[in-house]
Amino acid sequence: MKHTLSVLVENRFGVLARVAGLFARRGYNIETLAVAPTNDASVSRMTIVVAGDDQDLEQITKQLNKLIDVIKVNDYTDVATVERELALIKVAAEPGVRSEVMQIASIFRANVVDVGEHTFSLEVTGKVDKIDALIRLLEPYGIREIVRSGKVVIPRGMQPGEG
Repeated sequence: MKHTLSVLVENRFGVLARVAGLFARRGYNIETLAVAPTNDASVSRMTIVVAGDDQDLEQITKQLNKLIDVIKVNDYTDVATVERELALIKVAAEPGVRSEVMQIASIFRANVVDVGEHTFSLEVTGKVDKIDALIRLLEPYGIREIVRSGKVVIPRGMQPGEG
C-alpha cells in the first residue's frame, strides 16, 4: 500500500539528507518526494509517498519523529485531501500529428508551454492518475522527456486545532 506523509521540518542545511538517509537505512524506497518552504520561512514541508504496510508506516513515523529537525509527521493516506502533481512532458509533434496531440492536451487541460520544430512541451497538473492517463495517451506519439514534481497534498476543510 502507498502512504502519503507530510513532514514538517526545520528549514536547515542537511535535513533532507538526514530524512532520505533514514529511509535508505531502513530499506524503504521513497516513491515521490516534494520539498518546499511553508508560509513560515523557517519551516519546510516534505511530502513523501512511500510503499509499505501499516507496520512499516508506524516504524517510519517513529524514526522520523526521533530526528531533531522534524517538527511534525502526518499520515494523509486515509484523510480527505486535495492532491496535485505537476508534470512537464515533451512529446514528439511532427506536423502531421500536431492537431491530435493538441486535442489530447486540451482534453486533459494541459497547457502548451513550448513549441519546437518537432516537439511540444506540455504542462499538466492534477491527480497522479490523470497525469498517468495523459502519458499513456501520448506514448504512441513518442515522449521525449518527462519531469514530474511528485505528489503534494493538503487536508480538506478545517482540521482540529486550526483556526
